Amino acid sequence: MEQDLREMFKKDREAKKYTIKHGHEERFLERLKQSSLENKNQTSIWLKIAASIVIIISIGFGFKYYNIVTNSTPLVVDNTTIENEKTEFTFGDLSPDLKKVENYYVANINMELAKLEVSPDTKELIDSFMEQLNNLNLEYKTLNTELKDLGPNDQTITALIENLQLRLQLLQKLKRKLNELKLSKNEQIIDNSI
Repeated sequence: MEQDLREMFKKDREAKKYTIKHGHEERFLERLKQSSLENKNQTSIWLKIAASIVIIISIGFGFKYYNIVTNSTPLVVDNTTIENEKTEFTFGDLSPDLKKVENYYVANINMELAKLEVSPDTKELIDSFMEQLNNLNLEYKTLNTELKDLGPNDQTITALIENLQLRLQLLQKLKRKLNELKLSKNEQIIDNSI
């Protein structure tokens, strides 16, 4: 009993040669392969489910966006006006710099018009501003005709640029009023809920 335990276990191991049963390794590899296939199948099923959900949500958003686009009322001038404007002489036809100025203001005006959200509550306010815009548009056409007939001069060109600026300012004022109206309605709703 005076032997060291380590030596005793070492001798015991050497005496008994542990061997693996025949075919053990093949059975182990087969089970390992089966479990990895099952995991792959489960993973692929979950990936298919997740992909289906993403597709369904995408289609839902697509339909919602499509309905918003088709149901919105465009605030752009009718096609006949656009076609007439293409054939009319404008101060932008005088020089490239004036064309840039005209394009800048017209693009911003159209962008502000496109951003307007018409609702039954705001329709009357928007209509009154649109009437003012229409008057400015008629004045703009008159000034363009004057420019064509009398030739270019500083007064007419300045008046045309100021007309475009006024239209843009008018739309920005309308936007501020609509935001104020929206905020006051939100405050009323909050006050009523408290």
